[in-house]
Formats: sequence, C-alpha cells, structure tokens
Amino acid sequence: MVLLESEQFLTELTRLFQKCRLSGSVFINLKKYDGRTKPIPRKGSVEGFEPSDNKCLLRATDGKKKISTVVSSKEVNKFQMAYSKLLRANMDGLKKRDRKSKSKKSKAAQ
Repeated sequence: MVLLESEQFLTELTRLFQKCRLSGSVFINLKKYDGRTKPIPRKGSVEGFEPSDNKCLLRATDGKKKISTVVSSKEVNKFQMAYSKLLRANMDGLKKRDRKSKSKKSKAAQ
C-alpha cells in the first residue's frame, strides 16, 4: 500500500475512478488513525501512548492498486471540500433504483 500526501491521494483517486468508470469498482475506507504502526498486545503492560492529535486514515483500492493517506485534524476541512467535489464529479455512472419492483412486492403482500 502506498502512503501518499493529501493532494497526491486525490489525484490518484481520480485516476482510479477514471480507470473503473466503465467496468469495475472503487472501494474507499475511512477510519480513525492514532499513529500506531504495531498492534496493541492482548496481555501484559500497555505503555501510555497518547496521540498528539486526531487523524483520519483513508484507503482506496480497485482490487489491484491500493492507495492511502493520513489527514490531520488541522487540514480536514480543506481535504473534505476537495474530496466531496471529487466524489460528486465521479459518481455520475450510478444506476438508478427500480421503484416498480418495490410497489409490486407491497401489493402482493396485501
């Protein structure tokens, strides 16, 4: 997995969306990141690890290529605005839901 800066992550995410536009999927994960690179042991003493600030870890993959970035709390507003614009621009190929099948099921149940 490649850890990128925020701007590079957005450009690579745009490339992933373009590559998977006709066929394929892009999976995006978002989770809290405390800066640890090793897992916490189950037993034994746990030393006091205090993260300096809250961070978010974003990962994206198309099944073949994986990219990730860490966004600090200071730059989260700027990143969120750019990220939302990118998602709006690239989510135009979604299929609309068929509402007729839902109404037929409700009539059959009555």
